Formats: sequence, structure tokens, C-alpha cells
Amino acid sequence: MAKYKRLFLAEHSYYITVATHKRQPLLVDNIELLRESFRESKRYFTYSIDAIVVMPDHIHMIITPKDVMDYPKIIRAIKYNFSRHFHLEEEQSYSRYKRKIKPIWQKRYYEHTIRNENDYVRCLEYMQNNLLKHGYVDNGEVWEYMSL
Repeated sequence: MAKYKRLFLAEHSYYITVATHKRQPLLVDNIELLRESFRESKRYFTYSIDAIVVMPDHIHMIITPKDVMDYPKIIRAIKYNFSRHFHLEEEQSYSRYKRKIKPIWQKRYYEHTIRNENDYVRCLEYMQNNLLKHGYVDNGEVWEYMSL
């Protein structure tokens, strides 16, 4: 499996996409648990959520961590807290069971280091357009599970 190299730049924001395993639509139906998972992660890590869009099967967010080395730990904490309290009735593969991995999240996530204001705006536009693309909003509508 490929080793992914992450770019750690101090005082930068990060655009992150996290998806559920097999794109299961779990997140909107369990939004309070997801919010609690974010609150719990903030007990251990200092970061701001500059923008977020929660869709049924994935999350787009722009975060700015105080310590640049923390953003992978922040994502891990959010996923862990959600998984720990989520009761999943779906069968899981033996390999995931053996490694004690619940089939809730995809193993990896997409990360992009935001380098300038144009890049930041492009990420915000992508988040908004993604809602349109998936048919969750019409042009100009506000999605209940977003903060841009």
C-alpha cells in the first residue's frame, strides 16, 4: 500500500474530506453523535472549524489547527469518538473484526493544504457545489448541516 506524505505547514488551514465505509448514509441521521464527537475532539486538540458541510455519507471541512501536527490526530479523534458510540447492525468482514475496526469510516481521508486566499475560496465553492451536485439543495438554498 502506498505511503501518503502529508504536508504540514504552520499557520495554514486544511481542507479535509472524510467518507463513511461503502458510503453508508449514517451521518445526517446521527448528527448529534457527530457533533458530540467534534466537541470531544476539542477537549484534546485546539483547532477552529472554519467551514463544514455534513452530508449523509461524507463530510467536507476546513480546519485550522493550533499545532500543525495535530490535524491527523483531530480526524482520528472525531472518527474514533463517533465509532465508539455508534451501534452498527451491519455485518463486517472477518479481517475488520479481527483488527477491531467497525465498518463505519473509510480508512483514509482526503487532505489538501490551503495555500492562499484563492485556494480557500475554491474549497468553499467546492463544498457548496457538492451539495448541488448531490441534489441536497437547489441553487441558493441553505443546507441544514453546513456552516460556511
